[in-house]
Amino acid sequence: MTLPGVLLLDAAGPEAGALATAAAARGHQVHAATTATAYKGYGPKLKDLLAGHIVTDFARSGPAVDEIAAYARRCGVGAVLTVNEYLTELAAHLCAELAVPGNDPVRVHAARDKAAMAKAFTASGVCTPYTVLVRDSAGLRAALADPRVGFPCVIKPLSGAGSAGVTVVSGPACAAAAADAARAVAGVYGSGGDPGVLVQAYAAGTEYSVESFTQDGTTTHLTVTRKQVTGGASRVETGHSLPVDLPPAIEAAVHREVGAAIGAVGIRHGASHTEVIVAADGRCTVIEIGARLAAGQIGVLIQHALGIDVWAALLDVALGRPAQLAPTACGCATVRFVTSPCAGRLTSLSGLPTVGPGVPFVRWRAALGGPVHAPDANGHRLGSFVVTGSDAAEVEERADALLRQVRIRVEPHPNGPGQVRPASTSAIAP
Repeated sequence: MTLPGVLLLDAAGPEAGALATAAAARGHQVHAATTATAYKGYGPKLKDLLAGHIVTDFARSGPAVDEIAAYARRCGVGAVLTVNEYLTELAAHLCAELAVPGNDPVRVHAARDKAAMAKAFTASGVCTPYTVLVRDSAGLRAALADPRVGFPCVIKPLSGAGSAGVTVVSGPACAAAAADAARAVAGVYGSGGDPGVLVQAYAAGTEYSVESFTQDGTTTHLTVTRKQVTGGASRVETGHSLPVDLPPAIEAAVHREVGAAIGAVGIRHGASHTEVIVAADGRCTVIEIGARLAAGQIGVLIQHALGIDVWAALLDVALGRPAQLAPTACGCATVRFVTSPCAGRLTSLSGLPTVGPGVPFVRWRAALGGPVHAPDANGHRLGSFVVTGSDAAEVEERADALLRQVRIRVEPHPNGPGQVRPASTSAIAP
């Protein structure tokens, strides 16, 4: 029996590579839709996995859907997936065109446009921060004067990812610069171009994410992930740990809000990654949602801690088959991200862990001699490693100890950080 082909929208990055490997291992022909520039960056191993590919322009969404759909029909594709934040809306439209399982092509726009997301959350009764879309300086001043916003507040791009251009603003003096930083975030695949930015009330509390799968409109929450986040104006994620055992009443409240958020943006077939804040009184506030599997090695953490094959589950959901989402293990896992202390040129690296017992994953992204950036977005990470074990405290202690052993030396850039490009420009955000 010939199995249906699997099409990935952009196969770059570790999550997409793992998904392609899993599909090929199960006997599916794997295809990729990509751009000419991105395909040049695919490594030999990934290219060998692919049965074929189509080059298109994702920024031209209508023609891209037509071109990819025609290719998919010729190649017998029966499932369309992406782990790329910026292509989730395109994936929904393509699934609808091919009549394969996918998300609501009308509502899923709200999983990318954060003004539409806030509106959809509010309409569905999701507890979410008060949010104002502003397009000019007068609108910014009016938003900051609105008592429903207050200080501190958050200023961020309409459709960014990975914390790029997101600033926690402590007062009106730094608001204009924060708005400029949000507008400066480059759009990907035509996602930019709107001069508007969001001003959002600040939600105080502990930051978590919820990793979920939805199939035929029924959602299973796999786990709650605790985030380590920097303080100050830029809130960059420096680590993730799972699973988190919340008190039952708080966990129920989190799942209730996340389930409502999933429904509000039309996620009905696939993974979702929902960022929430839990206040000291247990109140759960939904900040954002992505219609995709979490990046930042969270899929690796789930596999090692809970024994859930997230890649197989993604394939099953996309193919309309029952997915195996019940945990088969009871462990703990955490990831630590290595960042640069300043912008400049990376001159040396030592002490990075190697793969071995309890350290199943190590990744380094920056090149010696190349430019690095002070971390003000998740894309500025230099590398990462995962630590696993049976005891949460021991796993955290080992991860922190290994991170302390990493030594990097950076030659500061003489013209300041504005002259240095990030170490990575990956579009896949955690």
